[in-house]
Amino acid sequence: MSEAVVAKRYADALFQLATEKNKVDTFLTELDMVKDVFANDAEVMNFLSHPRLKMNEKMNIIDKAFAKCDQDVKNVVKLLVERQRINAMTLVVEEFIQRYNDANDIAHAIVYSVRELTEDEKAQIEASLKKQLNKQSITIENVIQPSLLGGLRIRVGNTIFDGSISGKLNRMKQSMVSATL
Repeated sequence: MSEAVVAKRYADALFQLATEKNKVDTFLTELDMVKDVFANDAEVMNFLSHPRLKMNEKMNIIDKAFAKCDQDVKNVVKLLVERQRINAMTLVVEEFIQRYNDANDIAHAIVYSVRELTEDEKAQIEASLKKQLNKQSITIENVIQPSLLGGLRIRVGNTIFDGSISGKLNRMKQSMVSATL
């Protein structure tokens, strides 16, 4: 079974548990912290997946490392370690965040630009996307990408809005090539 499928199942179960316990926001915050640990520290991943370490040692490390986290969040990490699926941890968190966003009518937009956007520009983009996508809230992540030459490229889920100069040049090139055929 692929890690994506596994991650969706764990995220679904965890989101359902968080909803039942009325701890969705707590889980979201703690899972984001867990994701940062696993995404930014390869040694943690190597340690928890090492076959020569005993399972109880791994569990003790998880208890110590995530002592301030809710027990259910720690249990998910432990379960993934026990089932040798720890590589899916970041995917589980991303799927959980997606469930949270869907439940709260929130969209996450990645805005690619040649320079850092000002707060006013972010607010204008957010207002435009809210209206266009019919969402209550939009979170914006600004990624600097000099290869755009100018303009913006916005990605929301699987949808890409390309208003970049490089995108326009590529579309012009494609239309010219198809016109000559």
